[in-house]
Amino acid sequence: MRILFTGGGTGGHIYPILAVVEELQAFAAKRNINIDLQYLGAPGNFRKLFIANGVSVSKILSAKLRRYFDLRNFFDFILFPISVIQAFWKVFWIMPDVLFSKGGPGSLPVVIACKFYQIPVVVHDSDSTIGLANKLALSFADRIAVSFISAAEEIVGMQKNAKKAESFRAKIAFTGNPTRPSLLKGDILDKETAKKMLGFESEKPLMLILGGSQGSSTINDFMLNIAGELVKDWQIFHQTGIDNFNSVKSELAVVLKGFGEGEKSQYKIVPYFEKNIKDAYSAADIVISRASAGSIFEIAAFGKPSILIPLSEKVVGVHQIRNAYEYAKTGATVIVEEENLKPHIFMSQLNKIIGDVDLLKKMSEAARGFSKPDAASKIAEEIIRLGASI
Repeated sequence: MRILFTGGGTGGHIYPILAVVEELQAFAAKRNINIDLQYLGAPGNFRKLFIANGVSVSKILSAKLRRYFDLRNFFDFILFPISVIQAFWKVFWIMPDVLFSKGGPGSLPVVIACKFYQIPVVVHDSDSTIGLANKLALSFADRIAVSFISAAEEIVGMQKNAKKAESFRAKIAFTGNPTRPSLLKGDILDKETAKKMLGFESEKPLMLILGGSQGSSTINDFMLNIAGELVKDWQIFHQTGIDNFNSVKSELAVVLKGFGEGEKSQYKIVPYFEKNIKDAYSAADIVISRASAGSIFEIAAFGKPSILIPLSEKVVGVHQIRNAYEYAKTGATVIVEEENLKPHIFMSQLNKIIGDVDLLKKMSEAARGFSKPDAASKIAEEIIRLGASI
């Protein structure tokens, strides 16, 4: 069985694909099915990661679809038909049994080409509101998977008549966001052991700070501003992003210059979590993060209380803000929007959470209740079913 993947070249699109890849490989090994996994689209910096995970890669030009005025829209308007032609040509030679699309730049031409060749299409959207590429791809999809209930409601509500709405309702599955099985399976350390493994004290609370796959300059700058106050009561494990690491390292040294070596050692920074992200989640008492769907579902899978700082609407639209507020309805997180990211507001929320044992327990239980650890396996099973049906 030949399975094709597509999706824009950001971590939010690529990591869910890799989660599904892991489950497909496990499923194929268990059922003795020979599978050929290929990716077609705009992989960005993730080409080597695909290859390392057994997925061959072909590229097409990426034309980003924007809902706002930007001079780049003119060039992308020209690029889009070229990328469609590329997709038709390359899909013809690949001729997969099924396509799994995560949306984002470069995905729509592949969806259109596969539909033309009558190849079954599965579309997944991670966010609580549907992205533009996926919104345009919905009419070509045989099955639609969503991470948030509100996304399913949006899709059905977009339809112009009841018959069409029911048709789309029958296609939709509420799966959650695919989380890498390797993150959730195998040995997961208890909190105290994980802290020691990472070089922290087992008894002192640990804050895990995540800014997404590329890091967040806003979160980095804010944490540097309050680092002196944090190290008095907290241990901090902070992912800065690869490009930001050296600047944060030098600024942190200045901020903590007057502190003792013991306090300085309580604030550890890393450019990017690779192999030890599982231990970092296990060790954390609370997670500070952006509100991408990937981050939310990983935090939930480990049952961690959190403070979410969604990207502002002017940067990525309303996606992260809506993700955060839908997740917050469960009681698992507290939201501090960027315009309210002030030291006194943040510290007040932090102290309120960590100082209330019952609240911590309720937030942890709510997080676990929200998680969908079987999302990748459900999608993988549907991909196999559709691929086998043609």
